[in-house]
Amino acid sequence: MRTFSIYALAIAIVTAILTSCAPAKVTESHLHGPTMGTTYNVKFVSKAGVDEAKLHKQIDQILVDINQLMSTYIPDSELSRFNQWHSVEPFPLSPQTLFVLNEAKRLGEMSNDILDVTLGPLVNLWGFGPQQRPEKMPTDALIQATKQQIGLDKLSVDPSSATKSVPTLYVDLSTIAKGYAVDQLAELLLSYRIDNFLVEIGGEMRLSGIKANNEPWKIAIEKPASAERSVQKIISIGNNAVATSGDYRNYYEEDGVRYSHLIDPSTGYPITHNVVSATVVHHSSMTADGLATALNVMGKDKALALADKYDIAVLLITKENDRFIEYTSAKFEQLVTVH
Repeated sequence: MRTFSIYALAIAIVTAILTSCAPAKVTESHLHGPTMGTTYNVKFVSKAGVDEAKLHKQIDQILVDINQLMSTYIPDSELSRFNQWHSVEPFPLSPQTLFVLNEAKRLGEMSNDILDVTLGPLVNLWGFGPQQRPEKMPTDALIQATKQQIGLDKLSVDPSSATKSVPTLYVDLSTIAKGYAVDQLAELLLSYRIDNFLVEIGGEMRLSGIKANNEPWKIAIEKPASAERSVQKIISIGNNAVATSGDYRNYYEEDGVRYSHLIDPSTGYPITHNVVSATVVHHSSMTADGLATALNVMGKDKALALADKYDIAVLLITKENDRFIEYTSAKFEQLVTVH
């Protein structure tokens, strides 16, 4: 009996040693919530010592702060107060808003003013802003008159303020602010030494490292069809951000004519070409966000030319004879893995 007890004790000790030496199971954490009229999702490989409740509160506070700075839907946000400032005198702005404005100006210049964050009056005129769909289509005379109210050349950005040369100039950062927010959440995770994560706000994403199962993060690019939700392509992008712009969800029809929410600043009218989706991969989500919109508005040939000139990773999808056709830049082929 004593021999059996010693044997059982030995087995128990060996089992305990083996169990203590076995690696702990790697898990993923998922924090999520509402923001910017959509939702956010933050997934990361769980890390010992991280207070996830505290992290979640910090995420929510960052998003509240960015909204209070840059939302056009909050009447007393910093950007709304700038838009209500009908003066040509400098208006003091926070470093965060100035940072985003400077990037918007840079991308606007890069795209020959196709990305124009002063486009708001035209967006509202066509019924895609807070005022919603117009009761009747705007006349060409009204469109041309409204065009005189917009233009990046009418906006100056200084180290501590911004100035309008036209008092009624209206700035809308919706084409770039979500991407900025994604970058800010990614930097927060990195400050916690969390290196394996996926951050997503309303479809704009930034990724780093790998998943808990040692596989790369995989992203589904949606098929640009308004009548269904299906996958066009599944990709991995490494430690980068990705943003997609498309006109297949946000549009309306009037008298048999389809009006896209994407407005071409050079004409004042919604786009009519056959590019239905543009996906950009870049190390910054803010930059990818803005470029995706600009390249979508530009059309296939101009977009691919710009991508080659500035080494931009882009996937364009066009609709040709009821078929979806893909076009990619050299940088996209270099950065992206297709599954």
